[in-house]
Amino acid sequence: MLLRFGENTGNGGYMKRYLGRYSEQIYGILRIVAGFLFACHGAQKLLGWPGGAPHVSSPLILTAGVIELLGGLMIAIGLVTSFVAFIASGEMAVAYFIAHAPGGLLPIVNRGELAVLYCFIFLYMASRGSGAFSLDGLTGKR
Repeated sequence: MLLRFGENTGNGGYMKRYLGRYSEQIYGILRIVAGFLFACHGAQKLLGWPGGAPHVSSPLILTAGVIELLGGLMIAIGLVTSFVAFIASGEMAVAYFIAHAPGGLLPIVNRGELAVLYCFIFLYMASRGSGAFSLDGLTGKR
């Protein structure tokens, strides 16, 4: 039987049928990648690495850098992910409204797409927990 892209197989769709069995591992990879990239933003703010110079000119930026660096690393390794992701989600919401929203209504206009994506990815992680490939998983606290 030949399936066309997007065709409903009666079992949740073609992609769900084949990728669904790996959803836990894919979620774990998403958590690792998003956490690592978030940590890079914090490292840039605090250390000027990778690329640029440190930007710790205000307590708000310093706090954001710490949340991003430490929180990103904790999310990446899967350590108390729900709690840390909730804090990171809130930080990204605040960052959006302070730094981006004054530049226009839509994220594509005010360059806030990344803040919005991080906010909702981390909110999802806060609701889902650590998942596969996590330190919490090793201790049974997924």
